[in-house]
Amino acid sequence: GKLVESGGFSVPSSFSLRLSCAASGYSYSSNSMGWFRQAPGKEREGVAVIFTETGSTEYGDAVKGRFTITQDNAKNTVYLQMNSLKSEDTAMYYCAADLPDDGSWYVPGTGGTDFIYWGQGTQVTVSS
Repeated sequence: GKLVESGGFSVPSSFSLRLSCAASGYSYSSNSMGWFRQAPGKEREGVAVIFTETGSTEYGDAVKGRFTITQDNAKNTVYLQMNSLKSEDTAMYYCAADLPDDGSWYVPGTGGTDFIYWGQGTQVTVSS
């Protein structure tokens, strides 16, 4: 299976973007899907996660109130709606899928995550 991200673009600050992550080739539905980002020279940062059975979500502190993660189960696709973009949101954005039963989606301060599958990333650049 694979995860394919799309929707990254170069935009001015305060604009909005929507990223998509399409999952294909998996024989089962993921229990969770998430978005991460990494800027050059910086630690990987957890952006958002959605637990697919319940639809519950969690967000990184830097994006709360601005970003929203949603899912379309029929399309096996997860979206990240990003509003009020700031220059500090500039990064490569990665989609991830599947957590072990006792896994953590993100450990702040360490960049740690137990997500198993990863996409190749899509670049978001926000100019100030």
